[in-house]
Amino acid sequence: MAADPASLFPGKHFISTALEALDTKTTMSGELARRYLQRAAMAGFLIGILYLTNFAIIGAFDAVDVGDSTLRPLGRIAGALAFGWALVFIYYTKSELLTSNMMIVSIGAYHRRTTWGKALRVLGLCYVGNLLGGLVVAALLRFSTLLTGPAQPEMIAAVEVKLEYISAGATGWVDLLVRAILCNFLINIAMLLVYNGIIKDDLTRSLAMIMSVFMFAFLGLEHSVANTVLFAVVGFREGIDVGLAAANVGIALVGNFLGGGLLIGLYYAYVNDDTTYRRRRAGTSDGTSTGTADDAA
Repeated sequence: MAADPASLFPGKHFISTALEALDTKTTMSGELARRYLQRAAMAGFLIGILYLTNFAIIGAFDAVDVGDSTLRPLGRIAGALAFGWALVFIYYTKSELLTSNMMIVSIGAYHRRTTWGKALRVLGLCYVGNLLGGLVVAALLRFSTLLTGPAQPEMIAAVEVKLEYISAGATGWVDLLVRAILCNFLINIAMLLVYNGIIKDDLTRSLAMIMSVFMFAFLGLEHSVANTVLFAVVGFREGIDVGLAAANVGIALVGNFLGGGLLIGLYYAYVNDDTTYRRRRAGTSDGTSTGTADDAA
């Protein structure tokens, strides 16, 4: 007896949900571009606020002296957990985040539900919106005292580390690329769990998203949108080398696409594509053979 196709391709629900989400994003980025930008701007705004919280928590713990050391390691854990809520807030406010959209458009392109031109429109407008939201946060913080506490030196130090990847040359570029790949792999693994239809309750979905962001923040992985917002916040107050910052974001964008668009989007689109299998089954049932390379494998 042949296996049930549903057991052979268990991710079909995930793929169909992603394609439905793509249809909404494609329509909004075309016919409702201003509202799409607003949704994307909210995602950038939320990342800015939660990222600020992350650095403020790290700085607060670092200020606590314990003998000859500080509580900085605990601060990094607490800060990363707080930042983990960013993806939850973005998902449940129906905001638009570039890095998760990389997975969505890749699945759509594989299944020919969209063209790469429309996919780039979705991603391009989303990044612009994320940037605008980050700029709003940066402008608000520029004229407030929120960064006069422990958060500011932590953010400046983080920027220095991120720019050092570029100034270090090829080894730094590769390091940055790998960190960006792993970052969006984690983000989109969480979104796969959210979309797959197996997890029914909001608590478990939220925990999946929180833990994915926690891991990328704690490990020091590279998120193109978070970096963009961080550079804007620090740049507005302290100034920044725009060339190095732009190079960092550029490499992070490539790595994020490889991690989310290729390793999750295209990979899961392929392994859950039952087209060849169903064609083979149909050919077997009527006594014919499709003669494809997949059939011979």
